[in-house]
Amino acid sequence: MARVDIEHVDKVYPQGTRALSDITLAVEDGELMVLVGPSGCGKSTLLRLIAGLEEITAGTLRIGDRVVNDLRPQERNVAMVFQDYALYPHLTARGNLEFPLRMRRMPRDEMRARVEKTAALLEIGPLLDRLPRHLSGGQRQRVAMGRALVREPTVFLLDEPLSNLDAKLRVQVRAEIKDLQARMRTTMIYVTHDQVEAMTLGDRVAVLDRGRLQQVAPPRELYEHPTNAFVAGFIGNPPMNLFPTSVVQDGGRSALRLADQRLPLDGGDVPSAAVRTAGVRPEFVRVTAGDGGVRATVEHVECLGHETLTHVRVGAGDDGVRLVARVDGMPAFGKGETVSLAVDPARLHLFGDNGRALVRA
Repeated sequence: MARVDIEHVDKVYPQGTRALSDITLAVEDGELMVLVGPSGCGKSTLLRLIAGLEEITAGTLRIGDRVVNDLRPQERNVAMVFQDYALYPHLTARGNLEFPLRMRRMPRDEMRARVEKTAALLEIGPLLDRLPRHLSGGQRQRVAMGRALVREPTVFLLDEPLSNLDAKLRVQVRAEIKDLQARMRTTMIYVTHDQVEAMTLGDRVAVLDRGRLQQVAPPRELYEHPTNAFVAGFIGNPPMNLFPTSVVQDGGRSALRLADQRLPLDGGDVPSAAVRTAGVRPEFVRVTAGDGGVRATVEHVECLGHETLTHVRVGAGDDGVRLVARVDGMPAFGKGETVSLAVDPARLHLFGDNGRALVRA
């Protein structure tokens, strides 16, 4: 196991495309760090830099106590699982697990012991004599992980390894990866665009956008205290409701402008002039029948059984604001119905210029 230190790393391609800018990130020994962000944000590029599959333009990368900028991939003792698994189709599962050990010219008895140990860990012993085409997607994923783990790497890298699995299998394998990492305590860096995966897997989560690191924090802190509007809107399912606003006075009390209406804003000193955007999680938007309070029109309802996502619109025309409310059970709100919205002011998030979160005293 080893700590990974990424210090002021840039990646610029020869044609001038900047993939990463000034990335500084420390992954602790034995930690499961998740890199998450939208497609094209640079998360897979960062993983490939750590693996040595691409060269760093500027900055320093350390694995343990070694600077590895100029080391070849095979000299870094890292292992990587790719999105498409990259198994050799002509080799059995056993052959795929043995392959990296054969390249090291490992003695046959030691190689056999390593393979059997890894197969037992991943519960793929009965599959060892099958070719990849005779394995399910989840089984191929386990074999790909086994081929990486059998090397006993200091750092384990996974690049969207669950993206080819169906939804039910993703949940199962995600739990297996979490359990495996907890038992092995191998330093693991996991890339995904799926924020649900990020929140359920990571000891900490690093959020990237357009090649820049936005926030690094445990999942709960990301959810409750996003550092900017991008993180607020990316983390959560459904994501936080964000809307342009300003602070106004309503009957001598502070309120937020919400389309053509007012949303009370109490509790703490508000930096009025700095507020540009406000946000609230869907579970903190209360919806009731009638037209009192903040009036809204129901546009769409998603009944999920245990909860209902109610999509509403406040105001009309270009100034209208769409919000989503998460409501327990299956309340009978219909499309076009007028409803009343209420929000606990303490649950509101305020953001200023450049989307930075504002602290309320």
